[in-house]
Amino acid sequence: MNQAQVITLYQPLLHRIAYNLLRCKADAEDIVQETFIKWLSIDQAKIENTKAYLIKAVTNNCINHLQNLKRKKEEYWDSIQLSELMVKFKESDFANIDFEKELSAAFKVIQTKLEPLERAAYLLKEVFNYEYEEIQKVLGKKADHCRQLLSRARKKLEEEKGKIKFDLPDKTQLFESFKTACHLEDANEFIQHLKTDISAALSQKK
Repeated sequence: MNQAQVITLYQPLLHRIAYNLLRCKADAEDIVQETFIKWLSIDQAKIENTKAYLIKAVTNNCINHLQNLKRKKEEYWDSIQLSELMVKFKESDFANIDFEKELSAAFKVIQTKLEPLERAAYLLKEVFNYEYEEIQKVLGKKADHCRQLLSRARKKLEEEKGKIKFDLPDKTQLFESFKTACHLEDANEFIQHLKTDISAALSQKK
């Protein structure tokens, strides 16, 4: 077979393999094209089994592609601040399911690692841009105390940033309230949930 015949014969097979691995039609097409380009550039007389070679090549190219995507994603999440993630979510159209899952996991970290007062101060300041005087009124604390709460929250989250695994879905009422507040650009109802959260924590300590 000549080169054109080989490409015509094996392209559907390679595309199925690539799509099954990547689950993305565009990426699968790109990988198959790259595989054929490389195959065309080498001495094909040295290849004993063209079909086996192409299958192995496209599979390896897909694996490398997935590893590169994973590495880039890890580098991105290592560099981004959780507050930036929250703000980005506010600006989204709620259509990106994967992004919402990632936000849910980040919110799970906030709920797990921060005390209720720290959590409230952090979210109101970093996400909803409340001034310290406004946070003071919501929490019933002095402005200096609110600054200390935010500082502790930032420090705790910075320490946890490299440990975050984005596979912890958060379906709590507080998270749902947070999403609604972001969508409506109105934190009033969310503040009531924060206050309930704080009151419940204080009751448990008594």
